[in-house]
Amino acid sequence: MPAAASPELSLRIENTLRFLAVDAVERAGIGHVGAAMALSAAAIELWDNHLRFDPRDPDWPLRDRFVLSNGHASMLQYGLLHLFGFDLTLDDLGKFRTLGSRTPGHPEYGETAGVELTTGPLGQGFAHGVGMALAARMTGAQFGGGVVTSDQAASNDLDRPGQHYVYGFVGDGDLMEGISAEAASFAGHHGLGNLIYIYDDNQITIDGGTDITFGENVPARFEAYGWHVIDSIDGQDMSGFSSALESARNESQRPTLIVLKTLIGRGAPNFEGKSKAHGGPLGAEETRLAKEGLGWPIEPDLIVPDDVREYCASRGEAKHLERIASDGRLDAWRTANRSLAEKWDRARGREMPADLIPQLLEGMDVAAAATRKHSGTMLERLGKIVPYMAGGSADLAGSAAPPIVKDAGIIGPAAGEGVDPFAGRNIHFGVREHAMGAIANGIGLDATFLSYCGTFMIFSDYMRPAIRLAALMKTPTLFVFTHDSIFVGEDGPTHQPVEQLDSLRIVPGLTVFRPADGVETAMAYAYALKEARGPVLLSLTRQNVPALERPSGFDPMDIWKGAHVVSEPTKKAEVVLLATGSEVGLAIDAAAELAGDGIRARVVSMPCVGLFLEQSEDAQDAILPDDGTPIVAIEAGRGETLRRFVGRRGLVIGMESFGASAPYASLAEHFGFTAGQVAKRVKAHV
Repeated sequence: MPAAASPELSLRIENTLRFLAVDAVERAGIGHVGAAMALSAAAIELWDNHLRFDPRDPDWPLRDRFVLSNGHASMLQYGLLHLFGFDLTLDDLGKFRTLGSRTPGHPEYGETAGVELTTGPLGQGFAHGVGMALAARMTGAQFGGGVVTSDQAASNDLDRPGQHYVYGFVGDGDLMEGISAEAASFAGHHGLGNLIYIYDDNQITIDGGTDITFGENVPARFEAYGWHVIDSIDGQDMSGFSSALESARNESQRPTLIVLKTLIGRGAPNFEGKSKAHGGPLGAEETRLAKEGLGWPIEPDLIVPDDVREYCASRGEAKHLERIASDGRLDAWRTANRSLAEKWDRARGREMPADLIPQLLEGMDVAAAATRKHSGTMLERLGKIVPYMAGGSADLAGSAAPPIVKDAGIIGPAAGEGVDPFAGRNIHFGVREHAMGAIANGIGLDATFLSYCGTFMIFSDYMRPAIRLAALMKTPTLFVFTHDSIFVGEDGPTHQPVEQLDSLRIVPGLTVFRPADGVETAMAYAYALKEARGPVLLSLTRQNVPALERPSGFDPMDIWKGAHVVSEPTKKAEVVLLATGSEVGLAIDAAAELAGDGIRARVVSMPCVGLFLEQSEDAQDAILPDDGTPIVAIEAGRGETLRRFVGRRGLVIGMESFGASAPYASLAEHFGFTAGQVAKRVKAHV
């Protein structure tokens, strides 16, 4: 192991990281330099002496995870990645915030090796990290047990699945955002002792000191959440900070918040400690003064002194060698616990049974039920055949959104006395929709468990930032939303989604299914597990829907094409009724009424608009003819994402207003969603 850095070298390493941030932001002419300047010493201490990683393999499963929740300080992370030997060059740092750069304005998962998740919206990193820590604990409980070798016991058991820590820097903005309250409460209640957050307490926000908006006692708040709090560590006292990190790792039953007192913009004489240090470059004159004051060369910019590069390279190599030794102990554990190791490998490899689709489809073509009930059936089956699926709802399991999976155990204190609280797969998120989505994403990012979460469709609005980040990061999160239309009924317009489905369909990278029956529900789940390369969202009914009778020769795989014909007249159709979800059955009934009036109608179910748009023009035309045949879209919501299929003068039978409080049959009559009313409007339109 390389010799520890001398005090003089330590200061040069700290200033190297500090001025890499200053110079990159100066080149870009935009960015956030203050937090990076304040946290340079603490960041080096954490990465050098505490964080487990291998720069040659950023995805090493046993690594610790590092979350920069205050992602505006992205240059801090980019500088660390460069210094410790990740695949990020000095030239990359110089292209900060430019088009196509690997150093964008906020860390982006999948774009820069070593970045664990996309951060930027404050509080999201905090909550995603809670999900990562939960997943690690679940992995340790379910895959990391068995025989422990003497080498592993000597290494504090850090060489088995799930035995790692999640570290993060969080700022005042993170703690002001409501999502952090939800996530912190969840983490404390579940005793996530492997979660260690460093609070950059610099008492500055963009608009001024935190005293103008943020006067609460943060340590007391987190103690009330059940956290271990280490208060008032000087941001330049690395001995005290190191001791705090060691204390945090010894606290196995509670997450830890280390309150680090820092000076924003440290080293910039006219900026430090002031709100103007938060965002934007220092400017040429202040940069010169800062460099002169800290004895740093004025020119050239983006300097890494030879002794700094040599030391950091040696530390990166040492961490690689530590990884090799750790993998040796992991191999010994694998040999002693072959069955557990194989299960872990199957989970991380996302292995699915070859007959997954037949198992999911069995009996689903005859059952008339709400698609939320069909979804519950899917989760019950998957609980048995895919033992690394985990998730739950925001206090709505009783409404099947999603339900408790039998025999899969409960996560947390509710698991029961004498039961490992992390040995189950049912997660009670509580009434915490904001945090639930982010925690589910974090579980997926940990890369052992496939995560799902659910609530009523209307509350997807609370989860929008996490859904958007899932799409941006391409995480395999499954969002299960029920009560998906005005037919929620008596709960009234506050609970009846009207615009939500349209707004979710237009999120790039999010695959949205609104299945019409059990077969489509089963195939939506199969798609999420076998085909999706990002998050999948299910829009499910509260009310019962019929099992559809489809034409002979129907192939369930056609559902993955986004749309398929469910009813066809004997002669060429004079109108096409395009519907989704519960309105497909309505369209079939309306087609029957139209037939009585001598109007031939084809009925098309479109469970996934996005997948249909991915098909070739010929394939689309085979379902929705481009020959002048009128197309009418039917959806008990706004239905605006279906308008593209009917044309500018086409007819969309949807909602033009919010809903109302009444039984769903009364709402159908009131808003025009009965077979007779639909047939009348179609006849008039044709």
